[in-house]
Amino acid sequence: MRLIKTLDEIKGIKKANQIIAKIYEDIIPQYLKPGITTKEIDKIIDDYIRSCGARPACIGVPGPYGAFPAATCISVNEAVVHGVPNDRILQNGDIVSLDIVTELNGFYGDAAKTFAIGQIDEESKKLLEITEKSREIGIAQAVVGNRLGDIGHAIQQFVEKNGFSVVRDFAGHGVGLALHEDPMVPNYGRAGRGLKIENGMVLAIEPMVNVGTYKIAMLNDGWTIVTKDGKRSAHFEHSIAIVDGKPVILSELD
Repeated sequence: MRLIKTLDEIKGIKKANQIIAKIYEDIIPQYLKPGITTKEIDKIIDDYIRSCGARPACIGVPGPYGAFPAATCISVNEAVVHGVPNDRILQNGDIVSLDIVTELNGFYGDAAKTFAIGQIDEESKKLLEITEKSREIGIAQAVVGNRLGDIGHAIQQFVEKNGFSVVRDFAGHGVGLALHEDPMVPNYGRAGRGLKIENGMVLAIEPMVNVGTYKIAMLNDGWTIVTKDGKRSAHFEHSIAIVDGKPVILSELD
């Protein structure tokens, strides 16, 4: 897959991302309350994406035990990523990560956000704050002249300084003309290493941050990834494009 996108392609990728941004900012927060199931959340998101003339691109992604069955990856508490929506009822104090991918006219958007359900404890509040901030710190490194290692290094340093750990088995990636493209964008590593950042790159920057160990495990469903110690995890992701030497966030609502 081409690493460099044209400005017209970036415009198309942004349109796909704006659907996700609208969901996170205006649509889904009104429903994220104690008592709703993750399957009900998925239905709301699925319906909205289709109402925009787009396709929920997570559906049908192949996995070790079959295709992903839902529109949204919904990961609760100790689940890091790729949680499968089901009849689980969200409780006051839970945190829930939503990861949405849309396809619109052949262009892909990808963004994730972790939400608090009701009142959450102070440790969870800090986890969400640090994870979201680490994403912004990583994005700030995505400038022409830097390397991909500068993004991961900045994220890792900030997260670990604040007492949390960065998941190492999953990473950010190229995106736009497909769901997952090269290059891989790890959330840890050494500054000055890796591919040089160039104009026209479109990247998904997505730190996954754990309260305890960075080590993970997979549940028997073949999809849901959880922390190995059962402690909580948060996930924030933006799709960005490098334009005129600087990062432009595509999945932030205009």
